[in-house]
Amino acid sequence: MPYVVTEACIKCKYTDCVEVCPVDCFYEGENMLVIHPDECIDCGVCEPECPAEAIIPDVEPEAEKWLEMNREYSEKWPNVTVKSDPLPEAEEFKGQEDKFDNHFSANPGQG
Repeated sequence: MPYVVTEACIKCKYTDCVEVCPVDCFYEGENMLVIHPDECIDCGVCEPECPAEAIIPDVEPEAEKWLEMNREYSEKWPNVTVKSDPLPEAEEFKGQEDKFDNHFSANPGQG
């Protein structure tokens, strides 16, 4: 049961989750993070660390559509292992809906 990052991360990109991950399975896009589902060991320590509540286990009904998205972009984006500041607009976008359709960027982050 890997964990996945959902659209709640978009335009926020808090990295509290990255800091606690024991296997470094987070990857960074321009405006969000993803988890590589084959690297995730299902420990769950990242889930409560996310201020945007963007991380869910793949058994949640809404996780199915995010699983393949996380897989796809974790293979394209750089690995991130160190906590950094959230995006400047994080508090403004925290909790907004439809962020994937309106704000998702496929561009990689800095890693």
